[in-house]
Amino acid sequence: MKPWVKYTVLRLGIFLVALVLFVLLLPNPYLATLLAAVVAFCVSYIFFAGLRREVALELADRRSRPEPLDRDTLAEDDDLAEQDARLAEADAAPAAPAAPDDAGSRPADDRPEDPARGA
Repeated sequence: MKPWVKYTVLRLGIFLVALVLFVLLLPNPYLATLLAAVVAFCVSYIFFAGLRREVALELADRRSRPEPLDRDTLAEDDDLAEQDARLAEADAAPAAPAAPDDAGSRPADDRPEDPARGA
């Protein structure tokens, strides 16, 4: 059995046992649930440290391995590489000379007209 399944089943089992016990002993079910959760947390934290460490190592190992790429992802990567190559070729091509700038013209004023100025 995988460590994370074992750890989860043990924690849920402890919680359920504590919940049944506290529901029978206490009149308030909300308080019983809260106390059962605290007891289950404390017991699992103290007594299942080794199992928790195994779960953490398994998750870290799974996270460090790269996922295998499927055909769709590989095809998409190839298409993007082709697009990048075409854009790089277009950027490398010489550009047409720019039209000379009219030195006497003023840039357009983007501000809204002021009705008090009187145009």
